[in-house]
Amino acid sequence: MTLWFVFALMTVAAIFAVLLPLGRSGRAQNQGSEVAVYKDQLAEIERDLAAGLIAAPEAEAARVEISRRLLAAAGSEHASEPTSSLKWRRAAAVLALAGLPLIAIGVYMPLGSPRLQDFPLAQRERGAGSGMALENLVVQVEQHLEKNPTDGRGWNVLAPVLVRLGRFDDAVRAYRNSLTYNGESSERRADLGEAIAAGAGGVVTAEAKTQFERAHGLNADDPKANYFLGLAAEQDGRKDDAANIWRALLAKAPADAPWRPLVQTSLARVGGGGATMPALSDETVAASKDMNEGDRNAMVRGMVERLATRLKQNGDDVEGWLRLVRAYLVMGDRDKAMGASTDARQAVANDAARLRQLNEGLKTLGLDG
Repeated sequence: MTLWFVFALMTVAAIFAVLLPLGRSGRAQNQGSEVAVYKDQLAEIERDLAAGLIAAPEAEAARVEISRRLLAAAGSEHASEPTSSLKWRRAAAVLALAGLPLIAIGVYMPLGSPRLQDFPLAQRERGAGSGMALENLVVQVEQHLEKNPTDGRGWNVLAPVLVRLGRFDDAVRAYRNSLTYNGESSERRADLGEAIAAGAGGVVTAEAKTQFERAHGLNADDPKANYFLGLAAEQDGRKDDAANIWRALLAKAPADAPWRPLVQTSLARVGGGGATMPALSDETVAASKDMNEGDRNAMVRGMVERLATRLKQNGDDVEGWLRLVRAYLVMGDRDKAMGASTDARQAVANDAARLRQLNEGLKTLGLDG
């Protein structure tokens, strides 16, 4: 409310600054202009004549001419002085002072939002800084692509922004154009499949699955393609296949991969999480529930090390070796996983059946080399 009061005062001050001169009488200014000049000239002639600077005939001639001009100027000022201009100027000033605010209010009421409540400045900045900036970016890029539809880079920029805005159909079209003008790549195929699945409410449709399979064909290690292929298997009821795909994905993933938690959660959802760690007794599981995360991780690492020690003493346990390799992979220690797989192969090298079982299990984990 204070802000609007300040704006009103500023408006009134501006109106007065412009219209106040219109309300003043112009008589004082008009008088004393040409008439005063001619009177000064007559006085100057008298002074020059008294000082002997000009002769009497010249002074008389000049006096007659200036007197004639003086009479003409005085007559024209009285004739041209308006009788009602001051009244009209004051009326215009009052009308403008009262009318301008009324006109402004009349325009604002139908076009503005007088009932819109205020909201915090931080929220305004977020709305203007993020949403509006994103919308402006989309508008600019779309206008550019209307004129340059073969600009592959533009489609590449536009597509993920459309996904973020929830415009999945437009995003699918943008990704298809990106593939057309930028060429094939596993990332673009996987992104296209993700946009199709998002448009279907998260369901990996047949069309989306085709895109993920093509991405996998271009790059067998593409994480997005592998994740969604596992999701497709889960949605088809093939939970074991989904678990195997996600285990292999985790086995090859860097320890700091940002998508690891998502895959681990999905693996646990299909019942594959328990197989990635050494088996725990009922008593151990019950005790671990009361531990904090650090103590629980220390306990698991201790169990892994005890399993490794046991397998070095008795290397015929193929399932034990596979549990050990899985555990190292889940903990993000790929080097130890590779070392354990080498030790396992050496331990069962003389037993063809166990070696074949071990190699099949390691291949499922992505360690078939």
